[in-house]
Amino acid sequence: MTIDYDVVIIGGSLTGRYAALTATQMGAKVALVESQQNNSLIIHQAIGEIANLTQNLHNLASCGIDAVHVDTSEKCQISLALSSAQGIAANVQEQMSLAHLSAQGVDVIVDSGQFQSSPHLAFAVTHRLLRGRTYLLASGSLPAIPKIEGLQTTDYLTPANIWQYLYKQHSQFSELPHNWVIIGGTPQSIEISQTLARLGCNITLVVKSPHLLPQLDPEIAQFLQAQLEVDGVRVLTQKMVTQVKRIDNKKWVQAGEKAIETDEILIAIGHKPNIESFNLPEVGVKWHQHRLLVNDKLQTTNHRIYACGDVIGGYDFPNIANHEARIALNNALFFPRWQVNYQNIPWAILSYPVLAQVGLTDIQAKHQFSQQEVIVLRHYYKSIAAAQLRNEITGICKLVVLRNGKILGATIFGTEARELINLIALAMSQNIPVKHLGNLSVVYPSFSEILEQTARNFSQQRFNSNTVWQDWLEGFFYLRRNWNL
Repeated sequence: MTIDYDVVIIGGSLTGRYAALTATQMGAKVALVESQQNNSLIIHQAIGEIANLTQNLHNLASCGIDAVHVDTSEKCQISLALSSAQGIAANVQEQMSLAHLSAQGVDVIVDSGQFQSSPHLAFAVTHRLLRGRTYLLASGSLPAIPKIEGLQTTDYLTPANIWQYLYKQHSQFSELPHNWVIIGGTPQSIEISQTLARLGCNITLVVKSPHLLPQLDPEIAQFLQAQLEVDGVRVLTQKMVTQVKRIDNKKWVQAGEKAIETDEILIAIGHKPNIESFNLPEVGVKWHQHRLLVNDKLQTTNHRIYACGDVIGGYDFPNIANHEARIALNNALFFPRWQVNYQNIPWAILSYPVLAQVGLTDIQAKHQFSQQEVIVLRHYYKSIAAAQLRNEITGICKLVVLRNGKILGATIFGTEARELINLIALAMSQNIPVKHLGNLSVVYPSFSEILEQTARNFSQQRFNSNTVWQDWLEGFFYLRRNWNL
């Protein structure tokens, strides 16, 4: 059988394009099939940055500083955010454009298609049959829509189309909807809630769990919720949305015992894999609920077909998706022996301030190890000079370590968290003990000081928690007293 390609990538996401470029740089012959590409993530991140800027301008105005007539320019804020975000998205996407990939040697096919198994495994597009030694599914995901009474007959938005909707409203000189109900406790729902609140909207965030993001450290979740509420987001936890209806051109959401009137509804409960059109049952690829079934080598139930990114479930974090793409490509192009390991891969919620995490939380660590072995180190931003100079004192750094100094995980909520968490991830990947972080001599003043100060608590915490060491010291001083006698 003639093999046309080393790997055929079924894309539709930035991860698919990243995988195509990476495979080409590894010397492989690559085809990328892409029918459409969703750049809403880039637009969302860019709008979030602009929203933070406009919030800072408002803060200056509240202090009596005329920041270019902030109080008269709410529409200008929104215009700035949307226009700038579109430009940033265009610039970022250009770096991974189909033209650039084609110039690097990727065979780009802009079309839709599906797998076929007979007479041999292939991916069929219009007038063409693509045959590869292996295949990689990187087609991204679609918003998951819950079964809520009345939702299908009521207009609603999702993270995939909200920014295009707002841009259309702006281009038509329409007023931005003021009241929003956002349903779902996901990183995207949190980011969108805060961004819209900082652009002047009235936001209610409805979450069915006891606190934001169930897998998040409860202490950090409380910090995050408090910051959202400071920014004007009304957070309703442990509330199930049971009904949505339209009454007199107004939308109503029934969340628990509360009936909420709103202008717009946004659904952000999660996503489902974008795979329905690929004829996967024909080639033996299985999935369950909202994720493809893959092993630790990222092979699907068809060993020649790999998958990466949010198509296999989990939150939509680009760095994790790209990590999976590298693992999958190494296994697809060479001998399949690399296993995916998320232990040292950081992730971040682009809230303000940023929340970043790597490894285990203290609760997870205490379930995996004995409580006596786990030490939790804390330090607050308010004592850091750089935070005081920039008036960004909200934040905390938590390190979870073993008594032998091994770093198990970290959570940072504060300014520059998405940069600082990378240093912790590097230390974990290289098995660097926490005491070495405490011996850093960081540039002063800088936010890196939070890592140094947090790590320096290790010796004291270890001493306080080490009863064996305390018993030894007591015995030592007892013998010394008796010797002196």
